[in-house]
Amino acid sequence: MRKLWITLTYIVFGLLLIAPLIKIFTGAWKEGIQGFSDALLRPESLHALMMTGIIVIVVTLINTVFGVMLALYLVRAQWLGPKLKRLLNSVVDLPFAVSPVIGGLMIVLILGPNTVIGALFEDAGIKIVYALPGMILATLFVTFPIMVREVMPVLQEIGAQQEEAASTLGAYSWYTFWKVTWPSIRWGVIYGVVLTVARSLGEFGAVLVVSGNIMNKTQTATTLVYQDVENFNVVAANGIALVLAAFSVGLLLLMEWAKKRKEVH
Repeated sequence: MRKLWITLTYIVFGLLLIAPLIKIFTGAWKEGIQGFSDALLRPESLHALMMTGIIVIVVTLINTVFGVMLALYLVRAQWLGPKLKRLLNSVVDLPFAVSPVIGGLMIVLILGPNTVIGALFEDAGIKIVYALPGMILATLFVTFPIMVREVMPVLQEIGAQQEEAASTLGAYSWYTFWKVTWPSIRWGVIYGVVLTVARSLGEFGAVLVVSGNIMNKTQTATTLVYQDVENFNVVAANGIALVLAAFSVGLLLLMEWAKKRKEVH
């Protein structure tokens, strides 16, 4: 019976993961290297990959800084009452419970050009929805819980004794963080960064809603794949998808390495 379940697991794994990757790879090279290079070197492909890179970098930086800060507050801050901490924990988990499409729609309804807040930004010359800032906000909404949920268990596990000892000896809070807290949580942060990059790289629903999917303006790699499939440009879609898959596999290997390092430390 055990061998049967193991065999079924491998079959499901192959059907759900390996077979699609093989199909994407063969589809991307269906017209040879010329077709693959044409798919990647199109102006819309270069622009979409650039937009994806910008979003990933900005979102990862913001999530790393504010995610670690919020995790510290939720675990260490004594001035936050239990009720407020429970409320903040629920808010942090909200993106896990809400569809990314609904998250994108919320941003449009709050910051869209026809709203009061959106109109104020428009008058100031800042376009939020159907522009890069809205795409960054949508990706932030989807990915924000990742860093918090990776760092909080580590902080709870290491306890606060060493930090309290450093404070008792007169160390400033920043010095305590860099010399005491950071060495203990750094691999958890790296793990969170890898997950955030992977999630940002593949985000589709929320970005599609807030971007409008405007060619050479607000397209990301995932929305370009969607458009190519809709236009029956399958080779080009597979080419972009193969690039994203290659990044994902690389991130997966990095994530496993970071996970082992986190367990060791």
